Amino acid sequence: MNEELFIIGGLAIVMGMVLLLPFFLKRVEEELEAFLFIMGIISVSISHLWSFHLVKEALVEPIKITLAVLFAGLLFKLLRSKIGNGVNIVVNRFGYGTLFFIVVVGLGLLSSVITAIIAALILAEVVTALKLSKSVETKLVIIACFAIGLGAVLTPIGEPLATIATARLKGPPHNADFFFLFRLLWKWIIPAVFALGFLAVFFKGSAVEANSLSEDKPETNRTVIIRSVKVYLFVLALVLLGTGFTPVVDRYLVRVSPAALFWINSVSAILDNATLTAAEITPAMTVQTIEFLLLGLLIAGGMLIPGNIPNIICANKLSIKSKEWASFGVPLGIVLMVVFFILLILL
Repeated sequence: MNEELFIIGGLAIVMGMVLLLPFFLKRVEEELEAFLFIMGIISVSISHLWSFHLVKEALVEPIKITLAVLFAGLLFKLLRSKIGNGVNIVVNRFGYGTLFFIVVVGLGLLSSVITAIIAALILAEVVTALKLSKSVETKLVIIACFAIGLGAVLTPIGEPLATIATARLKGPPHNADFFFLFRLLWKWIIPAVFALGFLAVFFKGSAVEANSLSEDKPETNRTVIIRSVKVYLFVLALVLLGTGFTPVVDRYLVRVSPAALFWINSVSAILDNATLTAAEITPAMTVQTIEFLLLGLLIAGGMLIPGNIPNIICANKLSIKSKEWASFGVPLGIVLMVVFFILLILL
């Protein structure tokens, strides 16, 4: 009993540090991958769950998404200069409404293949080429980031959340393979991405303005490689955290109702949803619970800048402030949460 209390208490402290320190300490936020790696080692040690299988899984699991980020990043670097020309061609032929729809739906669906990170970089480049009002461009970025965050979950290479969820569920009883999340969530994700695309059309611009969002940070081979290494370490750390937190999750979270878990995960608006996935998901959960859990994380993750990787990338590159994001992202996220919740309950 004393050992069990030590494990649960120790993991609760680690979980608190993982969830709160990146939010309050800038140094931890800047070195998040290294911090999570250390926390992962500590959590597995507290739980006494070290094994050769775990080490192998932690080293191998991040490879696919890392390679996807690396190769897609190199391709984006080569094609970056052509994006602005493509934007102008579409606008001249079809108008801003069509462009907005193509950007939101196209990046939302492609993000599961090219990764959410590269989709966010392309989005920043497209917005830089638009030269519309800052208000219109900010709304487009937020809507598109919601779509990217949702669409990227359909494959394990799309984003770390999907990588971790698949890794945690690949054993019995779910036996998750590459297309597990696609089969589970496509009926929710794809219609939502198209709905966001139609929404973006209503915020189309009509005049070129000097006060617009722009980014001029060049992509180099060095930045592409460093980004890929960070993704590898990030996912490796989350594999360790997910395993380390197993005793807490199996003891407490599996008893929480799917509906309650959906709303509890609205905290992913301020806390990275991939980290929360590692801390929460377990094979002991039912398919329905996993569905509620992931959708809650994915939708709420778009509300504020810290909630999702695409948000962080675009806000940083385009200098979008937290208040600017929240003024549109929070209302949109709440509407999506309510709509999804009603549909999840009824269907």
